[in-house]
Amino acid sequence: MDSGISTAAAVNRYPRVLGRYDGQEDGPLMLCLGGIHGNEPAGVHALQRVFETLRKTQPEMRGTLVGLAGNLRALEAKTRYLDRDLNRAWSPERMEQISTLEDGCAETLEQRELLDTMRNVVGTHRGEIYFLDLHTSSAEGEPFACIGDTIRNRRFARSFPVPVILGLEEQLEGALLEHLNNLGFITMGFEGGEHHSKSAVDFHEAAVWRGLIGAGCLSDETLAETRHATAVLRKSRGELPQWLGIRYRHAIQEDDGFHMRPGYRNFRRVSKGEVVAEDHAQGEIKTFYRSRILLPLYQGKGDDGFFLALDIAPAWLTLSRWMRRLRLDHIVHWLPGVSRVKNEPGAIRVNLKVARWATVEIFHLLGFRKRRIHGDHFIVRRRKFDLKGPDRVSL
Repeated sequence: MDSGISTAAAVNRYPRVLGRYDGQEDGPLMLCLGGIHGNEPAGVHALQRVFETLRKTQPEMRGTLVGLAGNLRALEAKTRYLDRDLNRAWSPERMEQISTLEDGCAETLEQRELLDTMRNVVGTHRGEIYFLDLHTSSAEGEPFACIGDTIRNRRFARSFPVPVILGLEEQLEGALLEHLNNLGFITMGFEGGEHHSKSAVDFHEAAVWRGLIGAGCLSDETLAETRHATAVLRKSRGELPQWLGIRYRHAIQEDDGFHMRPGYRNFRRVSKGEVVAEDHAQGEIKTFYRSRILLPLYQGKGDDGFFLALDIAPAWLTLSRWMRRLRLDHIVHWLPGVSRVKNEPGAIRVNLKVARWATVEIFHLLGFRKRRIHGDHFIVRRRKFDLKGPDRVSL
């Protein structure tokens, strides 16, 4: 593979392709995206910094790094989105329609352009493809990573000395990370802090360098930047736990009049019954249990009021890894109230009248994450590429 780098010069708006760096040896493809929400430019600026450093230093590297900007029109307008959230537009149903969909929506055009660009980048690449999605939030707080709970994603996440959140994707519909994870990408979302803070750009830059290390493209000692990235992220974590699991999402709609009470930041502990917000329908909104609050909403647009997370013991993850390697998911339908779903490989039906609460935790251990509620039962699915990826990813 030829060594080289190309960057697109910014004109009136952000370019779609922020840069590309090809290593001297074949290896993984690492695809980074900033600004899928237009009010989150920090990831774009961080990628521009990384490519500038690569252009100057020309380090030895395996594989390829490509940086993309997400919602260009919303980035130009400095708003989360224009017509609809681009990070809720990747459901299987919508993906079947996207090539011919004509709905007059700005984000439909963005989605088609971004998808075409990713297809061109991925091409016929064989081997692992990593996807790092860079985000910020309207609340202050320490940086953290979010992953779909696969063993492959966990292995990548261990390269990041920050808290790692499991289960966030289970609460969202149509997220790009979920779509790419289901295709066989190794994926991670990285939250760098408050939208317009200088530290968010610094944390995102550090995350890209750590991503290159975790993917096997660079080593820790390759550049001063890689060593600095490790130190910056490790210091930011402080005494926070490394692994947490989302247990609740407070969903909102535009006309709810949702108002988050001031002073909440990511990872702040909340007590059971603590009033954290208000809206027109419920009045005071209280927490259900002692937990940590994540992504409290302090901006106009968005359908996530806040999330609640609980710490996860490392021993729980070790048990989960061994249970999956032993393929115990093949016998989970033996549990009371549990059965396979006809004509849906990897899907399990759980009767809530029969199965105990602990059954849900067993499913999490075995890698079943996505839940779909149907009256007195729910359906969970095991991820297809938990332990091993496909020979070639196709977009």
